[in-house]
Amino acid sequence: MTSPAHITVLLDEAVTALAVRPDGTYVDATFGRGGHSRAILAHLEANGRLLALDRDAEAVAAGQAWQDERFSIGQAPFSQLAEVAHARGVDAADGILFDLGVSSPQIDTPERGFSFRHDAPLDMRMDTTRGVSAAEWLNEAPEDEIARVVREYGEERFAKSVARAIVAARAQEPIATTRQLARIVAGAVRTRERGQDPATRTFQAVRIHVNRELEELAAALPRAVDLLRPGGRLAVISFHSLEDRMVKRFLRDEARGEELPPEIPVPAGAIAKGRLRLVGRAIRPSAAEVARNPRARSAVLRVAERTLEGICSG
Repeated sequence: MTSPAHITVLLDEAVTALAVRPDGTYVDATFGRGGHSRAILAHLEANGRLLALDRDAEAVAAGQAWQDERFSIGQAPFSQLAEVAHARGVDAADGILFDLGVSSPQIDTPERGFSFRHDAPLDMRMDTTRGVSAAEWLNEAPEDEIARVVREYGEERFAKSVARAIVAARAQEPIATTRQLARIVAGAVRTRERGQDPATRTFQAVRIHVNRELEELAAALPRAVDLLRPGGRLAVISFHSLEDRMVKRFLRDEARGEELPPEIPVPAGAIAKGRLRLVGRAIRPSAAEVARNPRARSAVLRVAERTLEGICSG
């Protein structure tokens, strides 16, 4: 059921973090090729349930081929997690997992346009039926917008030079392929990081922007907490610092609860407590896992548990 080209990152750690109950209800918000879903199902009995989501039609098709009455999958961005869950009769979950970023099959399929290792149409959309492609955006966006995206989402210090080069190149001919963009960026990045192609940061930035990945994450996290029942676990695997900072800050704030200035005389019992309890420290791949799968090297898993706070008693 899992693509042989896809190696699931932090597989055992993520499933252990969810503390899967045999009769529980779980959500895999980023199905990919189903590595985490398969492991969750291995812990579920006949009355357990797993709902999966993915934006990618190919991932959804792979999941729909599974013959398992405990499992169902829907095509949707994870910001629509609550709507899909309620439509499928899931009003509360015992665990929700996010495995963020792009999947190996997406990277390794040249025509998807995520990688500069192959010369292919510059698309980068996780859902190819919606939104504009990377090529469309790069050929139309103002220079200052391109610079902002490359700087903020790629953390590229030569963002202005990259944007200037893109605008100059597209004036000569439309930017249409991955290799074309990689060559343009390579000419604009004046120094290279050891072991990293000069186009890496720009490709990451454009992908994040085209798919609205950070906006999706910001919308999805609070919805996930709303869907968890008390004692339910939220586990999030991120792959770059922008995602991880957002996840870390969100979990911290939800665990801390309401904070008021000390000079305001409010009884302690009247201050809303945190809806989450942090579980352990951030988990990173072992050296052995990174040796098997170099794409795991930047992964970070953070885990929290739903408290009784903010739960309506009916």
